Amino acid sequence: MAWSQAASFAAKRAFDVCFSLLALTVFSPLLAVIALAVKLDSPGPVLFRQYRVGRNNRTFGMLKFRTMVDGADRQQAALAHLNESEGGLFKIRDDPRVTRVGAFLRSTSLDELPQLLDVLRGSMSLVGPRPLVPEEDSLISGEYRRRLEVRPGMTGPWQVAGATKIPLGAMAALDLEYVTEHSLALDALLIVRTVPHVLLRRGV
Repeated sequence: MAWSQAASFAAKRAFDVCFSLLALTVFSPLLAVIALAVKLDSPGPVLFRQYRVGRNNRTFGMLKFRTMVDGADRQQAALAHLNESEGGLFKIRDDPRVTRVGAFLRSTSLDELPQLLDVLRGSMSLVGPRPLVPEEDSLISGEYRRRLEVRPGMTGPWQVAGATKIPLGAMAALDLEYVTEHSLALDALLIVRTVPHVLLRRGV
């Protein structure tokens, strides 16, 4: 049983590497255009690195195209009264910190494409538990900490369930179920289910 699980995760990692390399190659012109648009739209870096808690409780810098004004994280406390999520998550539908290009990137999920680099280097997987910032991760305890036994994912059960509409506790439960029942078939199903979610933006 242990060998079977190890083989499954080895195959998962091999798929992650092959897919991320292929995707980065295919989307390289698009990535260049997005990078230029972000740079021209507002002052600041093209990429935004946010520290998240990953596998085995290790913190890593998750990459995204910058969609907010530079220094937006320092404004979060002042906007806490606008938070629309429950149970420890922070989300604002019409966040005033979001730039014009950033709003488009978020609506199409293109801001998340740089995470393919995180997948390639092994910090993330294509499918897995949601990567949380340390403040959110500290709110999860008990058996739900098992969600950190695997690499966090670009997509996962939380996203297809409606990422911004479910509270932190429910999300942790979904992640625990994923870790317990993990299989390559489940990963494939979640990837397929992510496509309509992105196209219809059900999690917005």
